[in-house]
Amino acid sequence: MSQPLDPEELEATAPDAPAEISPALSLGAVHLTVSDLDASLVYYRETIGLDVLESDGGVARLGTNGRELLVLVEEAGARPAPGYTGLYHFALLLPQRTDLARWLAHAARERVPLVGLSDHFVSEAIYLSDPDGHGIEIYWDRPREGWQGLVAERLTTEPLDVASLLGELRDPESEPFDGLPGGTMMGHVHLKVASIPETIAFFRDGLGFALMAQLGLQAAFLAAGGYHHHFGANTWESAGATPAPPGAASLRHATILLPDAAERDRVLDRVVQHGYAVDDSTVRDPSGNALVLAF
Repeated sequence: MSQPLDPEELEATAPDAPAEISPALSLGAVHLTVSDLDASLVYYRETIGLDVLESDGGVARLGTNGRELLVLVEEAGARPAPGYTGLYHFALLLPQRTDLARWLAHAARERVPLVGLSDHFVSEAIYLSDPDGHGIEIYWDRPREGWQGLVAERLTTEPLDVASLLGELRDPESEPFDGLPGGTMMGHVHLKVASIPETIAFFRDGLGFALMAQLGLQAAFLAAGGYHHHFGANTWESAGATPAPPGAASLRHATILLPDAAERDRVLDRVVQHGYAVDDSTVRDPSGNALVLAF
């Protein structure tokens, strides 16, 4: 069986389970190990369009309008580690379709290598990889009223209508690009995991996310508050795999932002009650992917 070319390739339904984690949560910064911080900063600033909020001592914090979205930690000699569990991609959510069009026009002019361009019914998305092989999605959501309650039956992957998207702009060839807009958020994080059933049990039963859609033993999508997904997980490259070894350019942790300390503590207690280990405010899924619960 060939592997899907795009991250959310899905034609499946799933039971709609009520989420027990706060619907007011959001995702915070994703922390990554990189091999060459200077090269990564050039890429994320000039190609992706993030601002460098702070850089010191081999650690850089990036985002937009003061909002931290990405933290890069340099480890000289780190190499990509395909075939392990870890990050499939992190996804930057743009406020408007015109923002996505503007980014695509910029990428076309600069001949930025892309991995894929997809229409997922709930969203339109562009995929690429950074110099260390970390996957990136840049996307916008279609209006929620158009897909609310339809995620399980309609989440899919179709080719992106590039002409329609660029049609949002008066002149794509001259449209200025000054970086990602200030309202950019970390929309979701997609993980490479060893087992879909174990991953669902952790996110749904442990953390309290709702299972929004599932593709058998290949992929699952989970969310709070009726969103299409805050976390994706797949086994396309990682079925039965272990975490990347030390020294790899890999995911350090993703961040879940909860409304307050009481909600964070409630979720951590629930995780422990379901038999998962907690280290301060950090939990790990059964595939070793670390999540920090913050507020």
